[in-house]
Amino acid sequence: MAHGHQHQHQHQHQHEHAAHARGSDATPNGLPEILDLDAALFAPHLTALTGRIACLAGDDVRSVVDLGSGTGTGTFALLERFPTARVTAVDSSPEMLERLASAARDRGLGDRVRTLEADAGAGLPGVADADLVWASASLHHLDDPATALAGIRAALRPGGLLAVAEVDGMPTFLPEDGEPGALERRCREALDGLHAERLPHRGADWGSLLTAAGFSVEQERAEPWELRAPLPEGAGRYAYLVFERVRDSLVGRISPEDLAALDRLVDGGPEDVRHRDDLVVRSMRETWMARRPV
Repeated sequence: MAHGHQHQHQHQHQHEHAAHARGSDATPNGLPEILDLDAALFAPHLTALTGRIACLAGDDVRSVVDLGSGTGTGTFALLERFPTARVTAVDSSPEMLERLASAARDRGLGDRVRTLEADAGAGLPGVADADLVWASASLHHLDDPATALAGIRAALRPGGLLAVAEVDGMPTFLPEDGEPGALERRCREALDGLHAERLPHRGADWGSLLTAAGFSVEQERAEPWELRAPLPEGAGRYAYLVFERVRDSLVGRISPEDLAALDRLVDGGPEDVRHRDDLVVRSMRETWMARRPV
């Protein structure tokens, strides 16, 4: 969400220093590329998800809000799914919003996208009577979910739909058996500890929180998104960027041996994920569809 992207960008600045210190093919501003690659790699899954949203939201969707819009994955998927709709893209990062607006103009969609720089945890100024609110990997960044969900409910028209999507942690890429899989599991455990400190609402029971906020939860689902060989172009680059960020986040939180193993995954050598032929891209996505009662 808007507030969430503030956290992400703060963490990104911290990662820049580590990346520059290492030199090599480091990408200090890798988050936008990760978001874009995720969108491209999992495009068929996202298309299926927006299809489920459309079945519940109906055909006459004209006003959509994309909370924590990032580079515009949700914005563009929903513009395609609802061809008569306009989307308000909400984010706290002006850089992300400008990137999204530029992409919209390049696609000839500039007149269907409005950007709003706002911290959605503190309300959605000027947003009312929306048919659909989309919040992907953003609600867990909220400081006060109850207050934010009340603001989202107020921004929806009666009968409007809120679609929430969350991930259960970092995607995984390495063979699950043996030491590569064990390394990833240790990294995920360390990241869970980090997130417990900085993102206490990650993994929250959003069904209960939505109900408490006055929504009627109509659908709840957890499903694995998985890509196996032959992998789409960009899968190795996606893995590289994720491991690079993970490595920088976990300095001081994992053993020197595990840190060295992560280095080998991004150092250009034979273990580098961009050169491996045994990658499997796995990500667990949870979704909730909730309606503001009429």
